[in-house]
Amino acid sequence: MSKPSPEPSERGRGMDAHNEVMRDIRSEKDATYDPHEPTRVWLDEDNTPDGVKRSLTIILNTGGCRWARAGGCTMCGYVAESVEGGSVAHEALMDQIQVCLDHEAENTDEGEGPAPLIKIYTSGSFLDEREVPAETREAIAETFADRERIVVESLPDFVSAGKLRDFTGRGLETDVAVGLETTTDRVRHDCVNKYFDFADFEGACAEAGKASASDGRAGDADEAGEASAGVKAYLLMKPPFLSESEALEDMVSSIERCADVENCHTVSMNPCNVQRYTMVDELHFRGGYRPPWLWSVAEVLRRTADVDAIVVSDPVGHGSDRGAHNCKECDDRVQTAIKDFDLRQDPSVFEQVSCECERTWELVLEEETGFAQPLTR
Repeated sequence: MSKPSPEPSERGRGMDAHNEVMRDIRSEKDATYDPHEPTRVWLDEDNTPDGVKRSLTIILNTGGCRWARAGGCTMCGYVAESVEGGSVAHEALMDQIQVCLDHEAENTDEGEGPAPLIKIYTSGSFLDEREVPAETREAIAETFADRERIVVESLPDFVSAGKLRDFTGRGLETDVAVGLETTTDRVRHDCVNKYFDFADFEGACAEAGKASASDGRAGDADEAGEASAGVKAYLLMKPPFLSESEALEDMVSSIERCADVENCHTVSMNPCNVQRYTMVDELHFRGGYRPPWLWSVAEVLRRTADVDAIVVSDPVGHGSDRGAHNCKECDDRVQTAIKDFDLRQDPSVFEQVSCECERTWELVLEEETGFAQPLTR
């Protein structure tokens, strides 16, 4: 991969030192990707405001996140899976959608029908028309107009009621997944290297709330039925440079604060995992970073179970050195409890799992500091 450079609109954002390091790291990538094939696709179940729904998750292969090409987030390596050059044609993106539909048809039991929930990610911003052109967004909305709900991913900058009406105007309940990471601006700026403030997230929530199909500007809304748009906040558990206890407390306060924002109905806590071509990967290789304990994930979920929002977590790579883990002996059991909590929102599931390593975790919370971490691997 040639060394990425910031677009004019991204210059001067974030921390210069972080961006310079990240551009150097990202330039090490040498893999290439087919623009006609999605990055990933799978079927699952998700908790939504309308209950647990079968879901089809699609990760489109686009030109990558605009911010990542400027340097970007310290923990995010998804741009390394993107097509070189910064853009993918409409026809190629629709080919990717067809691959995903074929995957769904091949893996759906007879009589079950299509998944009512569609989740579309681009490893960047679906609503950024440099990544996904307007005609592609409209075609995707039409393709999935017979489903119940759709989730699309975006930075706050690109969230507009007009874009979201492509979906709500067709009767699709629509959620915008925003990578907020934390409600603490200093942590987001200095540890994650994201340029926007919490106030921008609040603005995106307000903008999404304007996209209801009932406002008379949504095209075929009368035929499709009224639909609305909301926000799903994505938070990052344990960004680099925070101790385990600092990360835990930041997550609890961030979930509570997100739940108080009007039109933010779901909070997804993502434990940081070590991805290639990132600053976190460099730190981890040198013994300067450990992903969060699964006990910390469970503790955050337990302490925020009564907030006025759906709170979920899906630790990627759980049990591995690069993902959230405990002692390796209890990892699968704790992960199962977390998945159970996601679907039932019942914190009592964590009373069913225990392990001797909990004492080690408790000592880490007590003794680890930002200048002496990680205490364990």
